[in-house]
Amino acid sequence: MADPFEVRMRFTSQLQHLNASVNSSQKAAHYALKYRDMDEDLHSCILEQLERNSMNNRANIMYFIEHLCDMAQRENHIEFVRMMQRDILRVVDAVAPSDGSGAANVKVVRRVLAGLQQKSILLPDTVLEIEAGLAERDTGAGAGNALSPISPNPKATLQHSESTSSSKINGVGFTRLDKRQIEQRIDEDRERHKRLRESIWAVGIEGEGEFERLWGGRWRLWGG
Repeated sequence: MADPFEVRMRFTSQLQHLNASVNSSQKAAHYALKYRDMDEDLHSCILEQLERNSMNNRANIMYFIEHLCDMAQRENHIEFVRMMQRDILRVVDAVAPSDGSGAANVKVVRRVLAGLQQKSILLPDTVLEIEAGLAERDTGAGAGNALSPISPNPKATLQHSESTSSSKINGVGFTRLDKRQIEQRIDEDRERHKRLRESIWAVGIEGEGEFERLWGGRWRLWGG
């Protein structure tokens, strides 16, 4: 039997060294599922690293979460999925904090939420409610607005609570990024955009191809 402390340390190290590559996320997800008997402990590692690491690393962990939930669902180990559903607001608040320091991560959060909804891991109502709380975070105008726990009533409005930040500029939390972090983020975003373009332009087996994806089927209206 594997030593729980060693498993936790190895998994933590993998989370800290995630990058924009799919292989990086898949490797960490495979590791988590290999030691699924420690799922609660590994889930706590994810939350801890989201709240302790740089904004770049938090974005990478957010993408990893989608891979983990997808793989866990396919392997019928839904505990990882259930725990992520339970703590999704805590995850979002860590990746894109309400103080404005994670404004660059708002798009990341939205993309992953959309992916989780598409895979039926999150309900559309849940995603819509979280989106309402994210509305102003990409500009920092929503500083101090933390997402409240999801209400049993999907139409319930989000409650807001004040959060504090160690440093603020014009009332908005500010986290200074060094040159290395900025360059790293640029490279990782470029890699993800490259993969996204490759996915969009991939030709399907049925021959529908790029044109179908680009125009969303509108070509049929023209008699194509």
